[in-house]
Amino acid sequence: MNKARLEAFSDGLFAVVITIMVLELEPPMDISFSSLVPLVPVFLSYVLSFIYGSVFWINHHHLLAATRRVSSGVLWANLNFLFWLSLIPFFTAWVDENHVASVPVAAYGIALFMVVLSYRILELVLFKVHDADALLVRILRPGRREKFSMVAFALAVPVAFLHPFVSMGIYIFVLIIWFMPARALERALARHDICELK
Repeated sequence: MNKARLEAFSDGLFAVVITIMVLELEPPMDISFSSLVPLVPVFLSYVLSFIYGSVFWINHHHLLAATRRVSSGVLWANLNFLFWLSLIPFFTAWVDENHVASVPVAAYGIALFMVVLSYRILELVLFKVHDADALLVRILRPGRREKFSMVAFALAVPVAFLHPFVSMGIYIFVLIIWFMPARALERALARHDICELK
């Protein structure tokens, strides 16, 4: 199975999600700078969603760049990941509209947990269609970042009912961890280590 269509479809969905997010930003009717002030929370929600989408697009790009085989299972696992990712703008807007209330913040954490879990499932399905010594498998098998993120999100959900801003801080902290893709994988891809990517 050719992975080019998988990459093209995934990139297209990422682009659609980001495009839909910006539609939440409605320009004010007034022409003064002060009319932009009420839009600041909505803009910050957009920025957070955009960064999450961008961070996962970059990591997803590196994951697929290291992929040499694709199966039907991989296609479904990828769709599962894209589904959960596409919900992030909705939950971000819900948090914003309700001024960081506990229930929306907890729901946001559940959505983020599902994004990372589905990303990990995609990795595990990819491992099954690659040899044990493939670079993709050797570097990403431990899944430390994914496991840490899921634990952090699982803890942040109940914390949201006590201190929602602490939970938001946890979500942003995890985002920083994902900001750079797996460095060993990135270095190998930069070297065009084709013989290792089998």
